[in-house]
Amino acid sequence: MTSDVTIFTDESVECEGPVVPGPALDQWVVGAGATVLEEAGIEPPGAMDFPPRLVQAEYLAWVWDRVVASLPANVVVETHLERAVELTEKNTVRLESGREIQADVVVLALGYLDRELTPEEVAWGNAATKHGLTYLPPGYTADVDLSDLRAGENVIVRGLGQAFIDLMVLLTEGRGGWYDECSGLLTYHPSGNEPILYAGSRRGVPYHAKLGYTVAGTTPVPTRYLTKEALDSLDGQVLDYARQLRPLIDKELTYAHYRQLFTAHPDRTTWTWDEFATVLDRTFPTDEEFRTAVARAVPSEHDHFDLAAVDRPLAGVGFTDRDQLDQTVVQLIENDLLRRADPQYSPDLAVFNALLGVYSVLSVAITEGRLSDEDRVRHVETEWHGFFSFVASGPPPRRLEELLALHRAGLVKFTGPDLTVALDNDQFVGRSPAVPGELRARAFVEARLPRPDVLAATDPLLRGLLGNGLLAADELIAGDGTSLGGGQLKADSHCRAIRADGTVHPELFLLGPSVSGSAGSSGFSRPYFNGPGFRQNDAVARRLLQLLTTSTKAGHHGS
Repeated sequence: MTSDVTIFTDESVECEGPVVPGPALDQWVVGAGATVLEEAGIEPPGAMDFPPRLVQAEYLAWVWDRVVASLPANVVVETHLERAVELTEKNTVRLESGREIQADVVVLALGYLDRELTPEEVAWGNAATKHGLTYLPPGYTADVDLSDLRAGENVIVRGLGQAFIDLMVLLTEGRGGWYDECSGLLTYHPSGNEPILYAGSRRGVPYHAKLGYTVAGTTPVPTRYLTKEALDSLDGQVLDYARQLRPLIDKELTYAHYRQLFTAHPDRTTWTWDEFATVLDRTFPTDEEFRTAVARAVPSEHDHFDLAAVDRPLAGVGFTDRDQLDQTVVQLIENDLLRRADPQYSPDLAVFNALLGVYSVLSVAITEGRLSDEDRVRHVETEWHGFFSFVASGPPPRRLEELLALHRAGLVKFTGPDLTVALDNDQFVGRSPAVPGELRARAFVEARLPRPDVLAATDPLLRGLLGNGLLAADELIAGDGTSLGGGQLKADSHCRAIRADGTVHPELFLLGPSVSGSAGSSGFSRPYFNGPGFRQNDAVARRLLQLLTTSTKAGHHGS
């Protein structure tokens, strides 16, 4: 929401500072940003609205201008609006134009990187071309050419996360359709240019809507079970995710849910919070003793927290036909929209906040080398991040309302969980074990982001750094001998790049989601939530200044 976005530190941020407060997005749109948005012809969103990307972009640009304007006279910021294509051991940066910049310190603030297709994706593409079909591999939806998806034709879509929502918008409103609410129910009016999307995934349901409310006094709570101290007390320098970490994560989220339920909604419980917490402290959520306590202390099943059921709502469910599947998925979406708008279900908000705390602890564990590469890639970067995104990083409620309207218009249908796709008789064929029959289509879209693998990145700068050993990202091999890809770039706990020979580059720093253990890469920081990205960036900035001070005293120019 607009009130959940800030680029400024505040008194909650635990860093050496200085802390320089500034307006969060909700304050900016009615203050300094009001004129900016008016001149851009953009309607300012309310504090509880989900702001469009254009509003966020205007805010980021304004913050940048303010920061640059506030610098002392002896600091100059120079931007080069071109690609950097090479970086040498001596920190010479070569730009695409051939210009060279000699630096004392370099920071690679890396976002999500374009990557080469996997061998499987190349094979899909070749087969599709051979049979005259359309195959769109994983990618950033706004960059994908969708022109081969024809009006009125069936398209099998694998993925129901944010990439799917973006795809859905581009293929409907983006092709001239429009919505109205004249009848009290959101109705989609097709342009006639839309394809028919048959959408599925492992779960078979779209991501949960973003929470549409706040609760006074809700702040991040330090983790109770999954703490650095708890991890330090476990056997082994390298921990086993499934055996040692996952039970603590499950317990952490369970604790957050029930603590909020018992303290904010005591009328829906029959025990005191202290009685219930005592049982949870000595058990785990899967233990019979704890399940019995839940049954006795929390009468309504709607107030129970079952992590497995949250993660896979259609697990073990079978459908007689596609109509029954569609009805079930529609009901799940409708219930989700109601629940995510109702503060009576504030335990959902508590779990959301707990997820952020868990992410922070896992980032530290990764940076300190407490997880094996296999656990990091398979469990944290894939399994855990997928669950986090499903629960906490879904679309605004309006997008799910549009999804339902498109379903009513016959333009979006559901395939069921565990969707598999194969080629048969010059067509793509989609199947789900939960529903009989199959789907056939000329087009197949992988509506998901590419899995991070910096060894497959197409960026020339990174390819050069990896090739000459200035950066490291090991080819990861699982215990069964299968390749896990290249994962992320390696950095030490101070965000300094680790070279291929294991040494640390003292003047090259790495930040962002393409870097193992980097904080603050999961989204914008929230006001008064002690954002880990702020804390990490403050520490890195301090180290940069120390290095530059040293180099300036030694006679260097300090760039």
